Amino acid sequence: MLRWAALATVLTLATLTMTAEAQEDRHALGKPICRSLASAVDAASKDGQPVFLASYQPGPFEGAVPLPLRSSAFSYDNALAVIALVSCGALDQARRIGEAFVHAIDHDRGFRDGRIRNAYRAGIVQPVVLLPGWWEPAIKGWAEDGYQNGTATGNVAWVALALLTLADTTDDARYLAATGTLMNWVKAHAAGTAGAGVAGGVDGFDPVQTRLAWKSTEHNLDVYAVTLWYGRATGDQRFAGLMRSSRAFLDEAFLEQPGCFALGREPDGRMNGSVRVALDTQLWPVLAVPDGPPAWRRALACAETRMAVAGGFDFNEDRDGLWVEGTAQAALTYQVVGQQKSADELLNGLAAELAPSGWLYATREERLTTGLRIGPGSTLEDFFYFRRPHLGATAWAALAANRWNPFISRRFG
Repeated sequence: MLRWAALATVLTLATLTMTAEAQEDRHALGKPICRSLASAVDAASKDGQPVFLASYQPGPFEGAVPLPLRSSAFSYDNALAVIALVSCGALDQARRIGEAFVHAIDHDRGFRDGRIRNAYRAGIVQPVVLLPGWWEPAIKGWAEDGYQNGTATGNVAWVALALLTLADTTDDARYLAATGTLMNWVKAHAAGTAGAGVAGGVDGFDPVQTRLAWKSTEHNLDVYAVTLWYGRATGDQRFAGLMRSSRAFLDEAFLEQPGCFALGREPDGRMNGSVRVALDTQLWPVLAVPDGPPAWRRALACAETRMAVAGGFDFNEDRDGLWVEGTAQAALTYQVVGQQKSADELLNGLAAELAPSGWLYATREERLTTGLRIGPGSTLEDFFYFRRPHLGATAWAALAANRWNPFISRRFG
């Protein structure tokens, strides 16, 4: 049995309260989003148990989310939800998801190496943590997704950021210990390759998974932020090498001309050029590395020049629609660099993307391309976003509205 009941008696159901100063600074969009996130946790976990939230709700013209995603609680989205709920003042709800991650680290169905999976089955956490899946009529059997079963380095780091946020807020040492376990996994499974930086993680089905040799700029940003924070919080320097390596990778990934961050390195070691860029890779350096070189601020101009669309930003440079999550990230980044008017314009526009549930849609258009592949088994660029209410987009909008930087766990301004 999960020993959550005893902990739940200590916690009281959080009312969404913030100081008067915080309420004044928060954008009006934050209040309904915070309420919807907390309500989603309460609905999924009526008795206060550890829980994972499904990442997607049905779109405007759907009766249900497609089977491969219906039960999927992506770790990245749920980690963001933890941090967003903390920024909302909903600590009880944040801890329920955080406790689900703590339990998942030590109760994987097949591995005992301290990993987290890219996705878990939505709902109350079981003693052995379940993975997403669905009954597939075509094969008359149970089906799972190789990416969801895998472990991406960046997702591990985002769960670590969520746990560090909880540790910072609650002074509960278990969250720091769990963060150390996750970084041990990164050190063992994604570090130690030639050159600077950490590799992508592992992909595929149990028990033999494919080790990913490519290196992502985004992942290295995440790992840098975690290892810097962890070292400062604990005085433990066992991940200092990871921190230095990921930071060196970021220096390599910044392309002086045209002032953009590359996506990362291919398995053969080649750095991707600037022909293909992604929005988050241009924005997150400002958030994750506050003392980065002044030249890095040019990446925001790169995003504006190459990915801006009416009302916000696309995921990539094809400009085929508005990516809600990325537009919220841009709003937060504008606030960090002191461009509050630009931030408010984006947040005001995002209010139009609120679904009836109070979550934000992933996209304004019906479908948004990214130019990326889901996994090594993909033969086409098959990573798309659709107009469905999305936990990750909602969480980023809450962070932007609440002026909360998830990489350093604090409000600013």
